[in-house]
Amino acid sequence: MAKEGEGDANEEASMSDGREGPADRAIADDSADTAILLSRPRPPAGVRIEAGSDAEAVARWLAEYRASHRTRAAYRREAERLLLWLQGHGLGLGGVRREHLDAFEAFLADPRPAHRWVGPPRPRHSPDWRPFRGPLSPASRRQSLVILQGLFAWLVEAGWVDHNPFRLMRDKRRRLDNRQGGIERYLEKPLWDWLWGWLTRPLEEGASRRRRFEAERRRFAFGFAYLLAPRVGEMAAARMGDFVRREGRWWWRVVGKGDKAARIPVPPDMLALLAAWRAALGLSPHPEPDDDGPLLRALDGRRGLGDNRLYRLIRETFRDAATALERELGEGARAEVLCLRRATPHWLRHTALTHQAQAGVELRYLAGTARHARLDTTARYLHAEDEEWHRQQSAHGLAPRAVTRDRDGGPDTL
Repeated sequence: MAKEGEGDANEEASMSDGREGPADRAIADDSADTAILLSRPRPPAGVRIEAGSDAEAVARWLAEYRASHRTRAAYRREAERLLLWLQGHGLGLGGVRREHLDAFEAFLADPRPAHRWVGPPRPRHSPDWRPFRGPLSPASRRQSLVILQGLFAWLVEAGWVDHNPFRLMRDKRRRLDNRQGGIERYLEKPLWDWLWGWLTRPLEEGASRRRRFEAERRRFAFGFAYLLAPRVGEMAAARMGDFVRREGRWWWRVVGKGDKAARIPVPPDMLALLAAWRAALGLSPHPEPDDDGPLLRALDGRRGLGDNRLYRLIRETFRDAATALERELGEGARAEVLCLRRATPHWLRHTALTHQAQAGVELRYLAGTARHARLDTTARYLHAEDEEWHRQQSAHGLAPRAVTRDRDGGPDTL
C-alpha cells in the first residue's frame, strides 16, 4: 500500500465513481475550476462569492492557490475528503458543528467501510479511485484539520458559513503549542528568550574593538537564523545584495536545497538587525541591489565566513551561553544548560519554524519560509499531539477526585 500523500495524479482530475465509491462526484476537473455536488443547496443569504453549492464554494477557495500546484493539490485532497464525508452524513458545510470535528477526525484515523474509502493509487476518473490510501497518521490528521480550519476561516469571510467550528475547540488541540512533537531539536520559547537576552546584553565598558565586532556578528547570525530560518550553508553563501526591496517590501532571495530559488519576506526586526550589522561594518543601513559583498564576514570586515567557520562560531556561542546560564541559575536550569550544550546550528532553523508556527503563521506560509516541497514535512513543526495525550493522561491520578455530572448525565471529574 502506498504511503498517504502519494499519487498526485489522483488529486488532479475529476472524481466519478459509478459503482461503490464514496460518492458520484465531489470537486470537478482542475481545467474547469468549478465544482459540482449531487445536491446543490441554495446559497446562504449575504454570500460574497459566486457559488451554487458547497463544492463550488470550496473550488473558489482552491482557486486562491492556483499559483502553487502542490499546495492546491494538498488542500484539494483534504477538502474533498470532508465534502464526501459530510455528504455521507447528510450535512453541508454550513451545518458543521463542534461535535462533528471529533467524529471526522476519528474517520480520518480509520475510514470505514474500507472498500468504499480506501484503495491503491488510481487516476481520479477510474471507478477504482478512492480518497484514501489507508488510515491517516496523527501528523497527517493534524495537518488535515489545520488545512480545513483555514478553509472555514475563508468561508466565513466569504459569507458562505456563519462560523468556524474549529475555533470552538476548548482543548485547543488545533492550536500550535510548544511541546515536543515530530521535531524535537529546538529551543523552547522561554529558553530562546533567555538566549536572545544574553546575546543582546551590553558589553563591559572598555571592550576591545574586536570584542565588539564579534558580539555584533554573533547577534546578527543568531537573529538572522531565527527570523528567516536559513540553513547554515545558506547563511554562509548569503550576499548583501540578496536583500532586495520590491514595492516597499523587503525580501531575502536565497538559493537553497536542490538549487531551488526562493524569496522570503523580511520582517521589521530582521531589517533592524541588518542595519545594525552593516553599521558595524561601516556601511549604509540598507544594501544596494548590486552589493555582492558577503553578508557574514571575517574579522577584517571584508572576507566571508565559510560553512565550517560559521558552524563552529554558532556551536561556540551555544556553549558560552550554556556556561553563562549555569553560572546564573545553577542546578535549577540543568535541563536548559544541557539543551544549549547539545544544540547545533540546525537547531536554530527548527526553533525558528516551530516558533513561527506557534505565532500563528499559516501552514502554507510556513512551508514557504521552510522551502519544503511537501506540506507533511512542514507539519512536523506542529507540536499538538502531545498536548492532547498529556491532557487526557492528567485525569489519571492517585488521589480520589470529586465527581460531577456532565451535560449528558454521565460522570465527569472536576
